[in-house]
Amino acid sequence: MSLKRQKIVSLHHVQITVPKGQEAAARTFYCDVMGLKEMPKPPGLAGRGGRWLAVGDRELHIGVASSGDRSATKAHVAYQVMEITSWRERLEKVGVTILDSVPIPGFERFEFRDPFGNRVELIQPLR
Repeated sequence: MSLKRQKIVSLHHVQITVPKGQEAAARTFYCDVMGLKEMPKPPGLAGRGGRWLAVGDRELHIGVASSGDRSATKAHVAYQVMEITSWRERLEKVGVTILDSVPIPGFERFEFRDPFGNRVELIQPLR
């Protein structure tokens, strides 16, 4: 089969984890603070914990993990946003520590750790 037929065509979802017992806090942060909409999980996965959220036409899956040092990982989700300055202000207002990112030409961006230690990036193309 040619490489053309085997190419990756899209990003379907990203999965992050939160510690056991923090699912309600994850919903509060990601739905209330970040403004994402919760979506139903398939019946076969519904009883396994976690949450699925819509991010435009993609998905963020939040799983439950019993261990792991999230503060040491470079793994992250990058959300493209508009009005990045307003996002920075909104997150600072709820106590999120903003971390400046290495500059990338043509983009404004910053990073933070969610309340569960997952690394998150917000990025906005410059016009």
